[in-house]
Amino acid sequence: MVKISVLQHTPSAHLPSRPGDPTPTSRNLDPLMHPFSRARERTRALNAAKMERLFAKPFVGSLEGHIDAVEVLCKKPGSLSTVASGSWDGGIMLHNLAERKQLHRIQGAHKGKVSGLCFGDGDRLLSCGVDSNIKLWNVAAQDEISEQKPLNVFPGKSPFNSIDHHRSDPLFATASNTVQIWDETKSAAVSNLTFPTSTETVTAVRFNLSETSVLGSIGSDRTFTLYDIRTGKAERRVVMQMRSNALAWSPTFPTSVLLASEDHNLYTFDVRQLSTPTHVYKAHVAAVMSCDWSPTGLEFVSGGWDRTVRIWKEGQGTGPEIYHTKRMQRVSSTLFSADARFVLTGSDDGNVRIWKAKASERLGIVTARERAAIEYRDTLKERWKWDSEVGKVSRARHLPKPVYQAAKLKRTMLDARSVKEDRRRKHTRAGESKPKAERKKVVIAEQS
Repeated sequence: MVKISVLQHTPSAHLPSRPGDPTPTSRNLDPLMHPFSRARERTRALNAAKMERLFAKPFVGSLEGHIDAVEVLCKKPGSLSTVASGSWDGGIMLHNLAERKQLHRIQGAHKGKVSGLCFGDGDRLLSCGVDSNIKLWNVAAQDEISEQKPLNVFPGKSPFNSIDHHRSDPLFATASNTVQIWDETKSAAVSNLTFPTSTETVTAVRFNLSETSVLGSIGSDRTFTLYDIRTGKAERRVVMQMRSNALAWSPTFPTSVLLASEDHNLYTFDVRQLSTPTHVYKAHVAAVMSCDWSPTGLEFVSGGWDRTVRIWKEGQGTGPEIYHTKRMQRVSSTLFSADARFVLTGSDDGNVRIWKAKASERLGIVTARERAAIEYRDTLKERWKWDSEVGKVSRARHLPKPVYQAAKLKRTMLDARSVKEDRRRKHTRAGESKPKAERKKVVIAEQS
């Protein structure tokens, strides 16, 4: 009698789990059995990088209706789709991003441009303008066009440049030639927050998202100032090389603030150490006019005078994603949507444009198999990003000719400046002309 050993396999391990699914395949993961596995993986990574650039179509649509430049954008807290925009024509519009339609329109809300917008509690919207008035609106009604009167008007003594609402209390801050704190229930300002030696026009003001009593402002005299509404005075101030045009507090790191500067760069500062920025972001070829953080705190968007929109990874100072269109003019306002999937921009041509935060992302329903394939391709690109060919494809971006020529000229000027510094250092006594890091040149003076 002969005893025979038989290998038995479970049929379920070799058959599809559901009708229509692919037949499972077993793999031998021993690298010695697959001598060409790395070559095949590199080819897949290269194809994944090429497919990403092939399907990179970031523009989603535009929200029209304004007849002049869009100066300011703001999103409604707690809502994924509601966004308000203010224009130089004095009109305010409320948009629904999901349906891409106009919810509410207030024509002639201000005489002159609308310079600031922010949402209060519920459906209350605050706006300010160069007509030296702050107006409180109820935008709950679903009228397409409205000539309604504001709920309240707060008169000021000088034109307002910016407004921001407190996260929980019925307080809001305004920026004009001074920083003022207002109460929604009172007609006059509650307090004036001004640095004793300050003579600037304050261009923007923002409440910290976590430490809600802390307030930051930027001014025309190249300053960034921190205030505390509990003490009612300015606490610290730094003077920079060039003035800032916008600021935004990080939603995940309460001490981190982002500044969009006139010198074509963006800076992140830790407010505990204001003498030096933590990061410098260089790519724009003209003044940066606006910036906004993603709700995740891992990315931020900027718009500039060079008519481009750039999406940056936090901590990576170069190589941002670049968006542009032939008809888009200078970008004066940018905004991340509340779900971090879309970016909104307002420009001088009167359009509010919607872009995908990730250019090649597919909109709509994604099945589990598609999601797994996307994650596999992303892993491949990350693993092979140092390969010369894969990296070159991933970094390739088309730039408008004027932007490309301006970047080329800027690079030439910076190289010439560097050579001049090297020669000056070479012909001075040792130790008298030490090289200075770029980050050390940003802040001129710090006051407290």
